[in-house]
Amino acid sequence: MSLLNTVELLALGLWLGADLFLSLVVAPGAFAVLASRDRAGALVGFALARVHFLGLGLGVAALAARAARTRTLAGLLAPPGLAIALMTGLTLVSQLAVSGRMARLRVQMGSIEGAPAGSPLLAEFGRLHRISVGLECAVMLAGLVGFVLLVRELSRSAPA
Repeated sequence: MSLLNTVELLALGLWLGADLFLSLVVAPGAFAVLASRDRAGALVGFALARVHFLGLGLGVAALAARAARTRTLAGLLAPPGLAIALMTGLTLVSQLAVSGRMARLRVQMGSIEGAPAGSPLLAEFGRLHRISVGLECAVMLAGLVGFVLLVRELSRSAPA
């Protein structure tokens, strides 16, 4: 396996692993262990931003390795490349358009736990949270599909 193959596969694997770890371990653990939902949300928001920036860097690295390896637009836009590009785009939208607005709402409310049930700010936060979860699920699904397709692609091109 060439260095470029390794970079592409490793970048995608690390990103997918970080996303899965955050979603399956960190987020549920924070809400199960920490004393308040506000603190748990703050921890998950902090971790999510780090995973987003890590993912964006890994996405760029994977796409750059793919472009250098395939050397054609068709190769770059083959299904594994499209999956990585989709992950990168969805992560960018999540971080810039959704997470930032959620953080501002959290500050405006002072406390999500203390916000009245009928609060329009709390309703908007809930709506954005659902969008955020959907985006993260889409990123992970694209990552799983992209990973499988990339492994298949690399195994077909490997010398016997």
